[in-house]
Amino acid sequence: MDVVRTVPILALTAVFLVGSAACGQTEEVPDRAASPSGFASPSDAGEPTPTPTPDKAAFKADISKLTAADLEHSWREGCPVPVSGLRLITMPYWGFDGKTHEGGKLVVNAEVAQDVADTFGKLYKNKFPIRKMVPVDVYKGDDFDSIEADNTSAFNCRPATGSSNWSRHAYGMAVDINPCENPYVSTSGEIAHPRCKKFYTDRSPAPGVITSGDKTVRAFEAIGWQWGGYWAGTKDFQHFDKR
Repeated sequence: MDVVRTVPILALTAVFLVGSAACGQTEEVPDRAASPSGFASPSDAGEPTPTPTPDKAAFKADISKLTAADLEHSWREGCPVPVSGLRLITMPYWGFDGKTHEGGKLVVNAEVAQDVADTFGKLYKNKFPIRKMVPVDVYKGDDFDSIEADNTSAFNCRPATGSSNWSRHAYGMAVDINPCENPYVSTSGEIAHPRCKKFYTDRSPAPGVITSGDKTVRAFEAIGWQWGGYWAGTKDFQHFDKR
């Protein structure tokens, strides 16, 4: 949920556009039925296939262009970034099963694609587990359903919740990682997905959980991105963005 808040970083005051509330649980969350456009739906594709030699698998990210057909549900005319300004990153990631998974897909702004790919390469090197990684088009652009599936995603052309301004996700300049383990929490302490509440009440280090000053936070800070877990009032533990 996008709101105005004070950020206690570098003593600056800023207006942040927050993504929608997050959800999570340690068990695999069943996918909701979705009709994708250029990407396979969970029911069609299943989970990415683990590589047979996870300990020796090297990280390699492929950055490619997209078409409007690829983004049928997440992009439309009038969005702040044209399709030509977006890129698809295809890369492996470590799963909660302790194995590497090929074919993770993340749509981001072309200007930050290489930085984001390099940063996820650091997460991969650190064996930071990710539940799944597919574009929100797999869920017909529905952010709530994507979060329900504990899906790591980036671009989605939508306004900030409760605002006429665009979310940073609409620019492809924001990433939500493991939204189940790293929920969005309102200023009143509300979480839209109750099953994730335990990840807010206990923010101690755990697989897939992002904590203050950890390797994941430092990796994004190295490319000039900010973590929503540092925001005053509202907390968005899943969220990183570039301003």
